[in-house]
Amino acid sequence: MKKDNKEQKNTGKKREIEAVVVSNSMEKTVRVQVDRAEAHSVYKKRIKRKKVYFAHTDSELNIGDKVVIRESKPFSKKVRWVVINKVEAEEK
Repeated sequence: MKKDNKEQKNTGKKREIEAVVVSNSMEKTVRVQVDRAEAHSVYKKRIKRKKVYFAHTDSELNIGDKVVIRESKPFSKKVRWVVINKVEAEEK
């Protein structure tokens, strides 16, 4: 009996989000904030929403750095994300 190819792989996509570092006072962990704009369900006005994630990192990051974070295994009670790389600012 053959197994379905999807059943064998099961690699799954993990979410990747671009965020801004808002705190770096912890060891190997940074607090990042994700800002997004969405439309109000009734009035259709654009509303700013923000969410804070705790992400594991081995590199030194400063407040205001833009980073890409990805879902990962739990490192602690609140840390469920890992910093993939720092996004370089585009020069004008």
